[in-house]
Amino acid sequence: MFGNKDKRSFFERITGSISVSDDDSIVDDSQYGTKIISHDDDWLEKSEEEVGELAIDVYEKPNEIIVQTMIAGVKPENINIDIARESITIEGRRERQTETVGNNYHTKELYWGSFARTISLPAEVDPDNVEAFEKHGLLTIKLPRIDKNRTQKVKIRTI
Repeated sequence: MFGNKDKRSFFERITGSISVSDDDSIVDDSQYGTKIISHDDDWLEKSEEEVGELAIDVYEKPNEIIVQTMIAGVKPENINIDIARESITIEGRRERQTETVGNNYHTKELYWGSFARTISLPAEVDPDNVEAFEKHGLLTIKLPRIDKNRTQKVKIRTI
């Protein structure tokens, strides 16, 4: 992302945010994303738009797997959820509401732009019966497990 990834804090890695020192100035270029100009005028720029990684919680109930993530400020039409039997991908984009240019920031921790997260699920799920809802910025996705022990009788027809 910006320089050596190992130098980013845990918070910066999970939210996709960047650190800004007192000696750095920020130039916001909405076509290519935010760039940082250091006090040495060395560019640490993105070659393509960065995608932030969502922080998630995944837990199990007897008949379902629950995935939760904070999506405050994201419109439902800007979120895409793809589910396979063994994985889930959540993608979206958080649009900036106001623009501040130059050195007017004192702290810049909120992540604006694209985000995504793909995880492997601990058990197979039924993608056709998934429920997703948002309340107070918390997205909750309920993934019903596939019951591998379920059997069904099949009648044989005569033709």
